[in-house]
Amino acid sequence: MRIAIILGTRPEIIKMSPVIRECERCGLDFYILHTGQHYSFEMDRVFFEELKLPAPKYNLDVGSGMHGEQTGKMLSGIERILLEDTPDVVLVQGDTNTVLAGALAASKLHIKVGHIEAGLRSFDRTMPEETNRIVADHISDYLFAPTQNSKKYLLAEGIPEERIFVTGNTVVDAVYQNLEISKQIRKTLERFGLEERGYFLTTVHRAENTDKKERLAGILAGFEQIYAEFSLPILFPAHPRTVKMIREFGLQVPEGTQVIDPVGYLDFLQLEGSAKLILTDSGGLQEEACILGVPCVTLRDNTERPETVEVGANVVCGEKSVILCVKQMMQVGKGWKNPYGDGDAAEIMLKELIGN
Repeated sequence: MRIAIILGTRPEIIKMSPVIRECERCGLDFYILHTGQHYSFEMDRVFFEELKLPAPKYNLDVGSGMHGEQTGKMLSGIERILLEDTPDVVLVQGDTNTVLAGALAASKLHIKVGHIEAGLRSFDRTMPEETNRIVADHISDYLFAPTQNSKKYLLAEGIPEERIFVTGNTVVDAVYQNLEISKQIRKTLERFGLEERGYFLTTVHRAENTDKKERLAGILAGFEQIYAEFSLPILFPAHPRTVKMIREFGLQVPEGTQVIDPVGYLDFLQLEGSAKLILTDSGGLQEEACILGVPCVTLRDNTERPETVEVGANVVCGEKSVILCVKQMMQVGKGWKNPYGDGDAAEIMLKELIGN
């Protein structure tokens, strides 16, 4: 069996890293196609090197752009490569434009598609990610659902049960494997002058938070209240676009919030694992916080990771104030059970593929 692994963003590289390692361990015939949805491979090269992954065989370097333009460029480029270097199965992960383009290109060429992290639903069609994940699920041959909850959503949409495999989530594999790599080469807390459990960690990057002045102002006001209440610094690795919008709206970063440039994945893993609490609008970070045993406050109106809420690891802010949500989660212990599996999702997936 020849496998094409299609990815284009750093979160995809992270969650695909256990699959790539398992392909190597099993001696399978595979290659990596990097679309360059967020960054070119040259910018991502250090990511592959740090995670000890083989370099992609193909790089499209499509760059950023409008959704239709970006997806169209990827669809054309992926189709050309799949015609020249035909795999038996294409693997995509998550809900990006890369996933949509990869799944569509393969499906139209009658190449089987495996969708990793299938069945996630926010039920918010204003999110482009929701459209991407729904379309990918409905044209995939292997739907690797992380939980029974995800399988339930897929069955409710009429997807045949024999296509669905509950595997756990590769994010668990990735966190366990990559945290070990990180500990060998990083002293991240020392670099930022932080103490274990002595700070909050936050990320804010989604358009629904950054593009609305009232929303962004409310989040920053929440940070101010958190610092006044707990006297713990809030570390904020901020995306350049978030910083730009703070400036454009004339907002001020409050006392106690330390804005820093984005850090590498291995550094960020250590920051996550040692935080007192995480505030985020990232889906992947909700999962990672849950796995690492760190309470999470989701700065959104909904989540496609309801399992984190159900086990008590996460609360979705919605219309509630940020400080109230933080107070709620500060009372929570670490007794929840990780709902995303035991770190063997990649092994389970490849056994299903090889067996078929």
